Amino acid sequence: MRLSSLILGIVCAVAVIAILLSVLGVNFHSPSVLQGSALYNPSNEITVKGIVTGVEEFDCPVSEGELGVHLTLKTTDGTLQIHLAPARILQGQKLVFYPGDQVQVVGAKTRLSGKNGVIARELTRGNESYIFRDSTGKLLMVQ
Repeated sequence: MRLSSLILGIVCAVAVIAILLSVLGVNFHSPSVLQGSALYNPSNEITVKGIVTGVEEFDCPVSEGELGVHLTLKTTDGTLQIHLAPARILQGQKLVFYPGDQVQVVGAKTRLSGKNGVIARELTRGNESYIFRDSTGKLLMVQ
């Protein structure tokens, strides 16, 4: 009888501790994946030129869970996904890109969701230059 009482006591203690942790807001999720500027690796910085073949807005880790603007860029070496910035920032700056735009992008190479891409630090279109991030990947166009 003592063993069953001991086991029942341990089960009750564990249940009370689990309830307390839950009420206090402790969660046991795995650490979050890298997002935003943490994805930007200056040692992977490249310059690419190409023609915009598509413009999309979708949630991605580069935009830290916000709706981000992305370009599909056709280069001489293939197609890349260019991660620009959160959509709210580009909308606030009234900055729009279109298929057919010829651009040059300076940014860090990355591979997200199975696609080769570049997290844009700077983009040049014709005689216009836009700087999205500093040399560490931190967004500069913050609103």
